[in-house]
Amino acid sequence: MKFLLMIYTDPELMSALPEGEFDRLMRGCLQKADELRAAGVLLDSQQLEEPVAARSVRTRNGSTAVIDGPFAEAKEVFAGFNLIEAANMDEALRIAHSFPWSRTGSIEVRPVRDMALVRERVGA
Repeated sequence: MKFLLMIYTDPELMSALPEGEFDRLMRGCLQKADELRAAGVLLDSQQLEEPVAARSVRTRNGSTAVIDGPFAEAKEVFAGFNLIEAANMDEALRIAHSFPWSRTGSIEVRPVRDMALVRERVGA
């Protein structure tokens, strides 16, 4: 079963880290990712640019708008993701906990919907 680990960070907590601590955490994170990838657990992962680089597309009543980011007032920002394969939610939560970012934000763990089943259901 696939799970998406959505990593959110609090910019204030990130900037309060002692000098060199982010690099240390990131090295550990990348090492953990390499281990999970070698074990066939980590399917993909990416880190996102800062929210100020984001744009949102919204269509309402036939009109489309592109909005500069950051577009929402939030303490935590979406910073990246890991797509994993795990037997169940408990295993996915254990894997999420092995990354350091819950200390400077949160990691949302969400099951990935099987799109083949969706296609079948909607006749696509």
